[in-house]
This record gives sequence, C-alpha cells and structure tokens, in this order.
Amino acid sequence: MLYTIVGEDAAGSLEKRLQARPEHLARLQALKDQGRLLLAGPNPAIDCDDPGPQGFSGSLIVAEFDSLGEARQWADQDPYLKAGVYQSVTVKPFKKVLP
Repeated sequence: MLYTIVGEDAAGSLEKRLQARPEHLARLQALKDQGRLLLAGPNPAIDCDDPGPQGFSGSLIVAEFDSLGEARQWADQDPYLKAGVYQSVTVKPFKKVLP
C-alpha cells in the first residue's frame, strides 16, 4: 500500500537540512531503485522553486510499504529527523486515484 510521509521542518533548520541531504537522498534513491517511490520533494518556505536562505517548511514522500508500521519505522530512521531538521513527521495510508 502507498503511504504519505510528511515532515514539518523546525524553524532555522536549513543548515541541518543541507548537511543531512546526501544521506536523506540516498534512502529515497534506494526506495526508487526498488520501485517503491511514487514521489518525493520539499516544500519551499516561500512561493519559489529556489527559496534561498528562506529554506523549506517540510517535505512530502509518497512510497509503497507493506504496512503502516513499516512506513513509520522507515520514517523514524530519516536522516532529517535524526539531524533535527523535522520537528514532526506524520505517516498516513494513501490511496492514489488520479492520474
């Protein structure tokens, strides 16, 4: 089943995000290589593709896992969470309808 993983960034966490990014992306690439990643990306803090020093307000991941527990376990190991980038993470089942 698909699950959404929504991370909400802590205030002032851009430097931590940049430092943890390579490890974060490597985990996402592993999901992609397994054919389990539907989409992933950050939420710019301002209405702009490159928010510069304004940074990001969070991230969205939609991926396939065997269970909600497995999705939560995967999310709990995210380098952004470990580095203090995310102040909270929400994991929910997701049913893709369109496209």
